[in-house]
Amino acid sequence: MNKLRTALATAATAALGLAALATAPAQAAAQPAFLSASQMPKSSTPWTATPVFNGVPENGGVLCAPYKIPAQNTRYREFSTELDTNGVQVTTVARTEADAVKLVDTLRKALAGCGPLLERQNPGLHAVSAYHGKLAVEEGAWVYSLDTADPQVGNTDIHLFSVGRDGRTVTLVRWGQMGDLEDAPLTAFRTTTKTAVNKLY
Repeated sequence: MNKLRTALATAATAALGLAALATAPAQAAAQPAFLSASQMPKSSTPWTATPVFNGVPENGGVLCAPYKIPAQNTRYREFSTELDTNGVQVTTVARTEADAVKLVDTLRKALAGCGPLLERQNPGLHAVSAYHGKLAVEEGAWVYSLDTADPQVGNTDIHLFSVGRDGRTVTLVRWGQMGDLEDAPLTAFRTTTKTAVNKLY
């Protein structure tokens, strides 16, 4: 009889444990991590970073890729210095790895064709896009630049972009300031890109 009571008690305890597991909320999946201000390319004045926000930045995304990144499952952080150097990191978790691959392809095409598109949209503007190669990090990262000059205003601006992927997660990093490509920290930006992709998980 004692053995029977012990067996029943053990079975009841096990059943209660299983019930508790069944009703416990599922543990939230880990969110991709973001660059910190100190991990942006060095500048003559310190970088500052905003908190990480849900969704996409204003105007539907970033220069050269507006409305290409879905707002769902997307977060971003913006960066700035006192000298108008600025940047942003946008990270999205796709539903499947195939969707992530497709998003990377879409963003790469947008960045590669950005210069000609801006010239068509803004008569008089000179805009040149350039590809600066693939980086060996996780499933890969690709670096681009956009060099623009507006003769009417007298402004020249340079932007660096990168798109990287780790599984289902895609991250885009942009850096920009006044100047030309020769003024841009391309080597340091490659390092920032590798850090961004490695840091996702």
